[in-house]
Amino acid sequence: MPLFNKKDKYIRITPNNSLKTGVKREMPEVPDELFAKCPACKHMIYQKDLGTAKICPSCSYNFRISAKERLAITVDEGSFEELFTGLETTDPLHFPGYQEKLAAAREKTGLDEAVLTGLATIKGQKVALGIMDSNFIMASMGTVVGEKITRLFELATAQELPVVLFTASGGARMQEGIMSLMQMAKISAAVKRHSNAGLFYLTILTDPTTGGVTASFAMEGDIIIAEPQALVGFAGRRVIENTVREQLPDNFQKAEFLLEHGFVDTIINRTELPEMIATLVALHGGER
Repeated sequence: MPLFNKKDKYIRITPNNSLKTGVKREMPEVPDELFAKCPACKHMIYQKDLGTAKICPSCSYNFRISAKERLAITVDEGSFEELFTGLETTDPLHFPGYQEKLAAAREKTGLDEAVLTGLATIKGQKVALGIMDSNFIMASMGTVVGEKITRLFELATAQELPVVLFTASGGARMQEGIMSLMQMAKISAAVKRHSNAGLFYLTILTDPTTGGVTASFAMEGDIIIAEPQALVGFAGRRVIENTVREQLPDNFQKAEFLLEHGFVDTIINRTELPEMIATLVALHGGER
């Protein structure tokens, strides 16, 4: 009697009946929301690994987040009081499709406009707070955005409060023409009055901060912080290269490039921002 059975010469397989019937077997699908691709290092990241702060574990890039998400990880729980709601643009140019675009943005974000404004405490420090949301028409600056930020500074001046403003924007809102550009001067004047009162203004530049926002109030803070690898600039890279006819550095307009050239004071991960904001506000007098 043999000790071992002889193996078959060929591997036995189960016939695939779908080949005979012509019916294709469906491949399992991976949900789009399960993974995220880092815009900086291009790594695919499991969403749960990003955490609530949404920071790339490979390169520390701070993903774009909504105003409400930022609010949740920045202010003391239950301390935020939203102000200046219900303002709506008069659509001065009657721009085709603009009202539909606004309605879609409101539905998508749950915001009435591209900036969230109000009062809050951060690690116990009371501040006037503004958070721009790039999910709302790329946080473009129109008349309502300008009005809300201006009112925030005016309130902060009257109540002797520091202002903390998270910037993000694609620039002026083209659907409102020259009225959107006027907001640069309008907000800057309010910033100046706040400064003349001896009050502290802190800006945190997030990805992306560009155009008229960069050219005005985003760069007017007493201290300017940027998140890692945030895009910060005025004109686009290609526009500049075509104008000066030079190849720009790979990290041009990135937060690290700005820090190297003295345009920002420091770069901080958003998980460390609440502690830093509270420290800076306290050092500059806090609430009067």
